[in-house]
Amino acid sequence: MFKHVFLTGAPGMGKTTLVQKACEALTGAGEAVDGFYTEEVREGGRRVGFDVVTLSGKRGRLSRVGDSSGHSAGRREPRVGPYVVDIPSFENLALPLFRNMGVAEDGRKGAVFVIDEIGKMELFSQPFVRAVRQALDCSACSILGTIPVPKGSDVKVFTVTKDNRDIILQDIMAALQECIKQTS
Repeated sequence: MFKHVFLTGAPGMGKTTLVQKACEALTGAGEAVDGFYTEEVREGGRRVGFDVVTLSGKRGRLSRVGDSSGHSAGRREPRVGPYVVDIPSFENLALPLFRNMGVAEDGRKGAVFVIDEIGKMELFSQPFVRAVRQALDCSACSILGTIPVPKGSDVKVFTVTKDNRDIILQDIMAALQECIKQTS
């Protein structure tokens, strides 16, 4: 058995949409759900950044294109492509959610905790990294999370289980041989 569920895929494949639909279904079934997801911010049809949105509806800035407002002068802000990551805003919204993880607003235990996503922008926050590690070890809740695959889908992901660990080597070797052919 497993305790956590993670979705992966290239950007734009619908991971966040699936997380939102799962949250709606869980809530509809009376399950306790908490956490956050990321959402594109668009202006004039153009993506200008990302926000973090809690399942209770609070919203905060994760990143913006070339924007460094709110950052201290002279300090180098972390960037992912054209996006400047607003670590203080992200931490102020996301980190408090981890404190009550595993307990629903109504006090019920056994909640599903959503972490969408554990990606490059979010990983600039060391307190977030520590909180995710603790969350994965938490016995009071299950995690529904997303992990992006780099753009271009040039990554093959294998899931190793007790059932396949003794037979998956041939698939891994076949994939590696294919990689070697492409780089030769």
